[in-house]
Amino acid sequence: MFIFPEFGRMVIVGLMILIPTCVIYQKAGFHPAWGLLVFLPGLGLLLIFLQLALLPWPNAKIEEEK
Repeated sequence: MFIFPEFGRMVIVGLMILIPTCVIYQKAGFHPAWGLLVFLPGLGLLLIFLQLALLPWPNAKIEEEK
């Protein structure tokens, strides 16, 4: 009975991290499921930063040279 409030807090904090990450991926043009990498300790955050920083975004508008 006392474990439920702790589990509820973990779920709420997890959603507070997961939802914004999925929204960022969606706006960048990637599949939002990539946001689940947040929950991999250490390596997950590194992969997220590398992917968003180095890969070309599918939603990026390419300016044509005139």
